[in-house]
Amino acid sequence: MSMKTRRQSVAFDFTDSNVVIAGGSRGIGLEVSRQFINSGARVTCISRNNPEVEKLNFIECDLSKPIQIEKAFNKIKDLDILVNVAGTNLCEKITEIDVHEWDRVLNTNLRSYFLTCKHAVEKMKKRSYGRIVNVSSIAGRNKSIVSGIHYTSSKAGIIGLTRQLAHEVAPENILVNCVCPSQTLTEMLKNSMTDKEISTLEEKIPVRRIATISEQALPILFLCSEAASYMSGACIDINGGQL
Repeated sequence: MSMKTRRQSVAFDFTDSNVVIAGGSRGIGLEVSRQFINSGARVTCISRNNPEVEKLNFIECDLSKPIQIEKAFNKIKDLDILVNVAGTNLCEKITEIDVHEWDRVLNTNLRSYFLTCKHAVEKMKKRSYGRIVNVSSIAGRNKSIVSGIHYTSSKAGIIGLTRQLAHEVAPENILVNCVCPSQTLTEMLKNSMTDKEISTLEEKIPVRRIATISEQALPILFLCSEAASYMSGACIDINGGQL
């Protein structure tokens, strides 16, 4: 469904902020990286693939490997903001999922968030300041129409991780929040759904279309801005009105 063209009216200023995007090489993560760069931040992407974006610092890291996460954070000196957006999506039914596939999805989608948050909090506590945004999913809030139980379980786990961590570190002036995007026009979506399935889905979404990547990225920047300085442990639905 076509969307009326409108001018970009949202502007953030993250000048001198040090931002790390875990999983920022494509999709929502890549757009978040670009938006932070456009807002004046110093941005580092840690992921397996280099998105090769101008002004973006890149550290190669397989986020399913704890030792690689540790080495990546050892290279990061100053850290104000962490955005966790890494994720893999598989669509098998429970009868087709073995323990190795379960572990692979959970290690990438959930354990990596635990580890990046752990390393980030250690650095943020030294400065008594930090902002963390974890990207979950509409699947973690309810269910998925395409993904497997390993994916939805990992995304539900991110919400629990966010809320408990927010409770622990808020006294240190470290605010932790979560966003739950619905289906978004990314490469991952195109690999998970057919054009017909996408069209059918759009008819069921109250706003009658699937989100753009910028519509998912900008609320993340909001949660890292001073406009959200009294928000912690929040779980923000960005889903076009889907319940």
